[in-house]
Amino acid sequence: MRAWIARDRKDMKTLASRDMIVLFGGDPPTILDRASWLEAVGSRIRCTGYRYGTIYTRKHGKSAVFAAPVALEATIDGKPVLAKAFAISVWQKTIVRRHWQLMERVLSGQCDDETLPVAVRSMQLWR
Repeated sequence: MRAWIARDRKDMKTLASRDMIVLFGGDPPTILDRASWLEAVGSRIRCTGYRYGTIYTRKHGKSAVFAAPVALEATIDGKPVLAKAFAISVWQKTIVRRHWQLMERVLSGQCDDETLPVAVRSMQLWR
């Protein structure tokens, strides 16, 4: 989250596994792969603040699950999005350097905005 706020692409790239995805829970849910996410956070998806509620974590061998309600100060193309969300992240310890990398992040919230899936799909680089 701090790397996202700072728009520190190098740190975010280090923290994200090669096959990481970010899933935006909406109707319909939409995803960004690693390349699309890293590109979008540099310009279109901005986060200026966050506050986690009660945090749940659980380690499963070389993986860990993180889940918490989160108040986000985030925008897509300047429009506020997912102000109150629930974040679930799956982290995995790398084999060689043994540091944690993000495998998957789900951001889901009360979002009645029908333009969210369209905005997220427009950031998908593979299209």
